[in-house]
Amino acid sequence: MTLKDKVCIVTGAASGIGHGIAKRYVADGAKVVIVDLKLDAAQKAADELTAQGPGRAMAVQMDVTDEAQVNAGIDKVVKEWGRIDVLVSNAGVQIVHPMEKFPFSDWKKLLSIHLDGAFLTTKACLPHMYKAGSGTIIFMGSVHSKEASPLKSAYVTAKHGLLGLARVLSKEGAAHGVRANVICPGFVKTPLVEKQIPEQARDLGISEEEVVNHVMLGDTVDQQFTTIEDVAEVAYLFAAFPTNALTGQSLVVSHGWYMN
Repeated sequence: MTLKDKVCIVTGAASGIGHGIAKRYVADGAKVVIVDLKLDAAQKAADELTAQGPGRAMAVQMDVTDEAQVNAGIDKVVKEWGRIDVLVSNAGVQIVHPMEKFPFSDWKKLLSIHLDGAFLTTKACLPHMYKAGSGTIIFMGSVHSKEASPLKSAYVTAKHGLLGLARVLSKEGAAHGVRANVICPGFVKTPLVEKQIPEQARDLGISEEEVVNHVMLGDTVDQQFTTIEDVAEVAYLFAAFPTNALTGQSLVVSHGWYMN
């Protein structure tokens, strides 16, 4: 398996899990597109990864919920590098509230980024993949694609939705050599998760230590956070796997937080 010279788009790749995936791809010789809301952050990440080589990286500014921006960004990639082999739809946010207090605006914002973003970027990439007769699309799910937790009604709904999107795409894309899979990480200590700790402590009426030890890691087999590198290795497997044998699947990476 190899990604050498493959063109891989990773959304939300200026930091966190997306950056880790982009770094893993570049290390294998891929051409990686760093997509982020902020061009300066994306460019800084791209410069850093290109310096590490042996692959290359370019920066694209994009709001994944804006169809015009998505289409323009994908067109820019194709104009620059001629093709698209891999899309990792990773951009996401987390917003937590009890359901009866969940602002509708926050609900719509979260679902739009996770679901509309996945749909729009996929839709824009598919014609190029279909033309080439091959491609891989990876959605960033979560253990919450399989399970539920209090305060996360919008997030759990969005992550469950990505499973359905990937399964439909795996059936539609098969005739064109396009695969779709979902990565389902457990709790990874990124800024997204660190932000949740005081929020959940406040809403659940417990200490931050209890949030970490009982809510986040209580059901793991070893009380360990999943690492960005763990997730990046799974993203590499899905991206580099050479046949349609691995499609329409979801793989949980959670230290046993969820087992299926």
